[in-house]
Amino acid sequence: MTQAIQIITGATLFNGAEFLYNHAILIKGEIIAKILPEYQLNINDYPEAKLLKFDGGTISAGFIDIQVNGGGGILLNNQPSVEGIKTIMAGHRKFGTTAMLPTLMSDRFEVMQQAVKAVSQAIEQNVAGIIGLHLEGPFFSMNRRGVHQAQMIREPDEAAFNLYKSFKAGVLMVTLAPEHAPKNYIKRLRNENILVYAGHSDGSYEQMQAALKEGLSGFTHLHNAMTPITAREPGVVGAALEDEDSFVGLILDDIHVAAATAKITINAKKQGKVCIITDAMSSVGTEDNSFELYGETILVKNGKCQNSEGSLAGSALDMAGAVRHCHNSLGFPLAEALRMASIYPATALGLEKQMGLVVEGYQADLVHLNTDLMVTQTAIRGQWE
Repeated sequence: MTQAIQIITGATLFNGAEFLYNHAILIKGEIIAKILPEYQLNINDYPEAKLLKFDGGTISAGFIDIQVNGGGGILLNNQPSVEGIKTIMAGHRKFGTTAMLPTLMSDRFEVMQQAVKAVSQAIEQNVAGIIGLHLEGPFFSMNRRGVHQAQMIREPDEAAFNLYKSFKAGVLMVTLAPEHAPKNYIKRLRNENILVYAGHSDGSYEQMQAALKEGLSGFTHLHNAMTPITAREPGVVGAALEDEDSFVGLILDDIHVAAATAKITINAKKQGKVCIITDAMSSVGTEDNSFELYGETILVKNGKCQNSEGSLAGSALDMAGAVRHCHNSLGFPLAEALRMASIYPATALGLEKQMGLVVEGYQADLVHLNTDLMVTQTAIRGQWE
């Protein structure tokens, strides 16, 4: 079967390392086949090719969000189904997200089972952009549960371990409080190729060190719902910043993490280990100013999602907005902001050899940004919207 050919021109290309001017991208089917200077491109060599010419702007690898609770009016907890997942993905795609981990907040075991089944089915059905599942909770510290409902918080058990192990369709990320995990629980999960992140944790620096030795992969929404770094107790945050191998997720909405704290974190953590995340709720991609979580109405106002007690309940952030904040407000180079939204999360998920860069042989997951860094179009596996 002949693969469809596309030729993309007219935009500056950011390949993940440098900006390339006056270059073209040749896509065959789902894969980037060639990148070459436009003067070397002979259109006549590709008579069947579809031509797409942009009027300036930048093409980057599409954004990869490893923590997405909802979007498009749907929260995964409320609708753990293939249709719900499709709607969440569609809500975020318009903001440059071309791959994501739908994320289930702490919930009943039955709902966890439903989420595992739904994401597995979505991947089997090749739902564009769905590459795995993030189960955030329910094995948390009660003191650091945040908006996660108290009655959902419980201790790790073998039923959960077996459920985790049963997920084979894509990447599985599990966020838990390491101080509540039995000895070697994290190690056993890692032996099953499951990524384990620390979050909603009241643990000590020493407990995080022990978890890292067992194979802890990273830290979920760093600074939020975890012990902070202080003069004599480094806490979860100190362990995360010190460790050179683990990844951290950072919600760059100027609400969850203050600008100065965000800058200090990015500068302190080893380059390549900070991933921009959204922790987005169902309102993203809609005009909704409220949504339901655990039967409670959460209000969305001035970009902030809060429950009746004033606790933050996820975010109203999208990936393109986070990239703009990182570059325009925090002052980081655009190249680094784009990497934090693409190749770094790809690496965190072990997918760095197939996505996250605009180079030959990689999946054609692309985002086009105009001069204001607003998304105009995205491609997932070569299909543009």
